[in-house]
Amino acid sequence: MGMKIALLIVGILMIVATILPTVRTNAWWIRVFDFPRGQIALITLACLVVYLWHFDNFSLLENLFIAGLGLTVFFQSMSMYPYTLLSKVQVQKCVISPGLSTISLLVANVLMNNRNTEQLLSIIQEKNPDLVLTLETNQWWQERLKFLDESYPYSVSHLLDNFYGMFLQSRLELINPTVEFLIEKNVPSIHSIVRLSSGEHIELHCLHPKPPSPTENDTSTERDAELLIVAKSVKSSRLPIIVAGDLNDVAWSHSTALFQKISGLLDPRIGRGFFNTFSANIPFFRWPLDHVFHSDHFKLVEIERLAKLGSDHFPMFIKLNYEPTAIQKHTAPTADHEDHKEANEQIEKAARKTGQPVIVLQPIRPK
Repeated sequence: MGMKIALLIVGILMIVATILPTVRTNAWWIRVFDFPRGQIALITLACLVVYLWHFDNFSLLENLFIAGLGLTVFFQSMSMYPYTLLSKVQVQKCVISPGLSTISLLVANVLMNNRNTEQLLSIIQEKNPDLVLTLETNQWWQERLKFLDESYPYSVSHLLDNFYGMFLQSRLELINPTVEFLIEKNVPSIHSIVRLSSGEHIELHCLHPKPPSPTENDTSTERDAELLIVAKSVKSSRLPIIVAGDLNDVAWSHSTALFQKISGLLDPRIGRGFFNTFSANIPFFRWPLDHVFHSDHFKLVEIERLAKLGSDHFPMFIKLNYEPTAIQKHTAPTADHEDHKEANEQIEKAARKTGQPVIVLQPIRPK
C-alpha cells in the first residue's frame, strides 16, 4: 500500500507539472516546468512501468491515472522530439568545402566566480573560433582573456559583477558594435555587424537575459520581451543574422518557439540533438540553455557541445557557411496574426513592469 500511495503521489505531481506550462502565464513557478521535460518524462515512465508491474485489477480512477501517465510521457516526448535524431533537420549540412564565407563562434558562460581560465583557453586554442562570446564576465575575466587581443583584435564588452557581464572578442572585423539595455538597466546585450573574410556582412546579436526564478525575476516577462524585441528587429533586417547566448530558456518552450516564428530564424540543433549545456555539474538535470539561431542564409559545418571549463555551463561551438542559395533549401518559421499580437503584448507588459519605454532595436547598418 505504501508503494502504491508513493507512486500515486509522484505520478500526479508529474501530470500536474506537465499541465502547468500549458497555462499562458509568465509566473516563474509555472514557467520553470518548461525546463525539465526530459526528466518529467523519465520519472513518469518509471512510475507507469512500476505501477503496471506491481498492481492489477484497477479501478476506474486507477485507469484514469494510468492513462494520465501515458499521456504525460507522450506529450513530453513529443515536445522534445524535434531535437532527436529521428526528426528532420531544420538546417541543411554544408556539403561544399568551406572557404572564406565561414563564421565560427564559441559561446561560453564562464560563471563569474570560476577561476579555471586554463580550460577555457585550451578550448579556444583547440577550436580556434572566429568569435569568442564569454558571458558572466567581469574585470577579472577580461584581464585573463586580454592576451588574446593579438589573435582577436576586435572586441566589445560591458563588464559587470552581477553575473550578466559580456565580452565579445573577434578576429573578424566588428562594424558599428553597440551595447544595449533592451529591458533591464543591469542586463546588457551586444549587437554588431561582422565582416566575413569574403567581405559579406553578418548581423550578430549576443544576449543573456535573466531567467524566471525566485532569485532573479519573478516572471519570464523580461526574458521573453528581450528575445522578442530582437526577433522583431532581425525580421526587418536585410542581412544574414546570428543570435547567440545564454537565453535562460529551453529549446522546446513556447517562448522559444514564438521567438523563432517572429524572427524567422532557424535552430541547427533540430534533428541533431539536445546539446544540453546546463547544468554541467548535475548530469540528471540538464537542458539546452545556450543557443545559436541563424537566418536561412547559412548551412551548418559543425556544431558541438564542448568540455567542462569549471562553470555550471558547458560551452557551445558552431561553424556556419554563408550560402545565399541556402534560402531555397530551408523553410523558415513564420508567425501569424496571433503570434504578432502575443509578441507585442509581451513587450508592452515588460515595459510596464520595468517602467522603461519600449525600445525598438533598429537593424544595424554597415558603414
